[in-house]
Amino acid sequence: MLKSTTKKDMNALQKTTIQTGCRIVKSAKATALFIFIDAVDRLDAVESLPKGCQLILVTQKRKDEVSPNSIKEIEKLNPQILILPKISMTRMSRIKIAVMLALAKKIIAMGDIIVFISGLTELATLDTILLIDTGKESEILTSREMTNFSDTVNPEVFQQVLNIAIEFASSGREGKPIGTIFVLGDEDHVMQFSRQMVINPFKGYESEECNIMNPALRETIREFSAIDGAFVISHDGYILAAGRYLGAASEEDSIPRGLGSRHIASAGITSLTGAVAITISESTGDVRIFKNGKIFVEIEKASPSPKAIPVHH
Repeated sequence: MLKSTTKKDMNALQKTTIQTGCRIVKSAKATALFIFIDAVDRLDAVESLPKGCQLILVTQKRKDEVSPNSIKEIEKLNPQILILPKISMTRMSRIKIAVMLALAKKIIAMGDIIVFISGLTELATLDTILLIDTGKESEILTSREMTNFSDTVNPEVFQQVLNIAIEFASSGREGKPIGTIFVLGDEDHVMQFSRQMVINPFKGYESEECNIMNPALRETIREFSAIDGAFVISHDGYILAAGRYLGAASEEDSIPRGLGSRHIASAGITSLTGAVAITISESTGDVRIFKNGKIFVEIEKASPSPKAIPVHH
């Protein structure tokens, strides 16, 4: 019969996990240590990191919800905070999104070696340590197409659109899966290689009314996602069009088999322009990000979260 896990045991396990991650950082000469802080109570186990190694805290909470005590314990390390969408997701999806956002924000660079300590919020413990070479990794980053990403689109705009895409993939529209494409950046060329399939619902409005950073637009975008075609968004976040047909189709053999017309169109438009495309699969709810005609990251839709294991005090 299994012995009950006490709170003291769990705290000791978390401390050991963090200390082990810190030792791996030093041994591998990693340039960043990521910690998913929603699965840990205290961060005082974080040791001093080597010079040039950045501490990155990953959370699905708002900044005002993050425990100030935890941050205070390590504030001398000047940590950066990455906020992910507040929806259920797998450990690997969380890691993929965090690494991608860190690359987009130039917190880390392609080719850096990083260590990621993760776990599940529901289980209230850290249980996973990954050593990742971003220049060679193929499971998390399926291509090396992140070069000069921030020259194409504002990283904050990218993060906002990604959050919307992941939310739509998870919750759908009226209980049904959403399938759509968001094309970001290099808008002049994107408009040149595309055409309207229907009347553009965003035409004629002031730019400020169509800024993707405006949270009041979220449900409007959800409704317009039912229109066939893509959203075109400028590098600084203005929605220029919805229902846009992307004429720059890619060769079908340039993407994995089984992916449909949206993915072919996303590969095509990003191969001919400097844009980034974020595509939601209507059949699976998976989100894929395209750059230079290739899939850069695949984020799988999460299964229902497991029930938490009770911890005896």
